[in-house]
Amino acid sequence: MKTVAFVPIRLNSQRVAGKNLRLLGGEPLLCHILKTLRNVGQIDEVWVFCSDERVRELLPEGVRFLKRSDELDRDTTLGREIYDSFTQQVEADLYLLAHATSPFIRSQTISEALDKVLSGAYDSAFSAERIQTFAWYEGQPLNYSLDDIPRTQTIEPVYVETSAFFIFPAALWRTRHRRIGNSPWMAVVDRIEGLDIDYPEDFTMAEIIAAGRKLPQ
Repeated sequence: MKTVAFVPIRLNSQRVAGKNLRLLGGEPLLCHILKTLRNVGQIDEVWVFCSDERVRELLPEGVRFLKRSDELDRDTTLGREIYDSFTQQVEADLYLLAHATSPFIRSQTISEALDKVLSGAYDSAFSAERIQTFAWYEGQPLNYSLDDIPRTQTIEPVYVETSAFFIFPAALWRTRHRRIGNSPWMAVVDRIEGLDIDYPEDFTMAEIIAAGRKLPQ
């Protein structure tokens, strides 16, 4: 079974200007996820899908580049359009979609998730953060009753998708355009692994984490 990982890269980010090229821990943000993917043994190929040829010069050894249409860089472009374009051009049995905005996801976490899907026990996998606190949705308590307030330690947790990775078979995407199937493996990550750089304050937090990892232990 051929497993291909791909990272869509857009250089015209609106909320954090130039974030994919911005240095984090001494190297461009996009390099962190690429090096992580390259260290996952079950992955056969790692690709960057970007419209800007300049990115080629930054790619770690062994990472492939596929130029995408400038039309896919619009603010109105849907993820579905990007995934369609890539999967039509690069054949695989299993795809792993990852994002450069999750620099701290571990190769071990990805490897375990791949094993779960490759075993046949699960039809897909994705990363998620477990949040055990009082949650609300559409103006109502989501995981507790106002008439029976539990202790935080016993409240039913909720799980939030992170953007670190999604693993899905080619058939699932091509027939249903879904990156999560009916029986997915949920790779639960902590707050650091699950950090998604979407706003300037997220990048500041990532810089603090990266700097802390360089301190003597």
